[in-house]
Amino acid sequence: MEEAPIRPPALSPSRALKPADSSPRGSTDPDSQALLRGRRKYYREFWALRGISFDVHRGESLGIVGRNGSGKSTLLQLIAGTMAPTEGEVEVHGRVAAMLELGTGFNPEFTGRENVFLQGAMLGIGRREMEARFDTIAAFADIGAFIDQPVKTYSSGMTARLAFAVAFAVEPDVLIVDELLAVGDLAFQARCLSRLRQLRDRGLTMLFVSHSPDAIRSICGKGLFLIDGTARFFGDAERATDLYLAYVREQANRDALAAEGMAAAPDASAPSAALRYGTGHVRVQAVQILNGDGEPCRAFEYNDTVVVEVTVRSHIDVSDLSLSFLVRDMTGVDLMGTTTFDERVPLPPLGKDGILTVRFSFTNTLRPGNFGVSVAVNRVSRRDYTDSLLFDQIDGGAAFTVLAHPERPVHYKFHQPVVIRYERVSGGIRADVVEVQQAAGRRRPSA
Repeated sequence: MEEAPIRPPALSPSRALKPADSSPRGSTDPDSQALLRGRRKYYREFWALRGISFDVHRGESLGIVGRNGSGKSTLLQLIAGTMAPTEGEVEVHGRVAAMLELGTGFNPEFTGRENVFLQGAMLGIGRREMEARFDTIAAFADIGAFIDQPVKTYSSGMTARLAFAVAFAVEPDVLIVDELLAVGDLAFQARCLSRLRQLRDRGLTMLFVSHSPDAIRSICGKGLFLIDGTARFFGDAERATDLYLAYVREQANRDALAAEGMAAAPDASAPSAALRYGTGHVRVQAVQILNGDGEPCRAFEYNDTVVVEVTVRSHIDVSDLSLSFLVRDMTGVDLMGTTTFDERVPLPPLGKDGILTVRFSFTNTLRPGNFGVSVAVNRVSRRDYTDSLLFDQIDGGAAFTVLAHPERPVHYKFHQPVVIRYERVSGGIRADVVEVQQAAGRRRPSA
């Protein structure tokens, strides 16, 4: 396990776990054990969680990642109080709103309106107070006349909308979300993420399970990575998601190697490697950031040419290689990148000890700040990537800085060049038509 602080609880309001375990079968009660002593067991004891201990303070957001069956949902149920730990204890302070499964807490026979008041009563909120919040809930859910129809007639997206609307309106101290963001449409997901950030800034404590690394990185400051019910890492959210992705890719690589009967390369990175993973049959030797003249450079201005140079060495005879790069900001959000395979640039085959250098060039339109570059080398020949085999990937293999340009501010993640066209009419007569091409900064009259 990575060296990281997994401390005993000391928080308010939120919930913490002291070494808490959950086992769906078996009992640790002495009387029950005495009755079972000497009898044959007809079950296999399985621990869904074991030895988990961490704390989350007020205003912090914790993202929980792991493969299916790693214990994420069980952990949230323990924290929400819908399941009791077999060992240890869980402490919470403050009002908790939990969205564990689609429709949890809703009576399918009740209308959406009736379920809103039911949820309020379950959280100890009086009817008069819920009536004052109802219009806000209905507006956020935006399900129209269906608010007065039974929930059993709702689609999964409508149910998720109502669940989020109620959770946001009751202003909980602790909000628990298990995968529900994946249910709604894209517009609603964006609205929920915006609302979550607002509540987080106001002091909401949040526990968030998602298979989307970008969602975890953008919302959460802390991350917990689970493997088979144990804590693999607890700490920075970006680090947690990087380790999770590395683990998933290593598992996929092992399956691919086994299917092809290939042995792992002797110097292949282990799954526990910090920010490097892959089979190791082809490995990245060097990553350089260059300017448009091919010189090493670490600082760029708007419209400068940025070159990412990647050199790889092969330890086997191989073809169908693809090199890729991506640029990630300091919050862990992937901004841009591409692969030689996607760009339909075939790379030559390599023999054992063969070396290949590839340069990716792009025009910088990024917002001022610091950026990391990740690179990878794969073998792939199918457009759906079903035969992809990751040989090597390095996250954060290089970095560069974008400097502010006083005459060309960039307010968002990056600037996408656009064309602006306007017409001026004077005295009922069209005086002129002007088109401005921002990419080149040209201004020209247009007929």
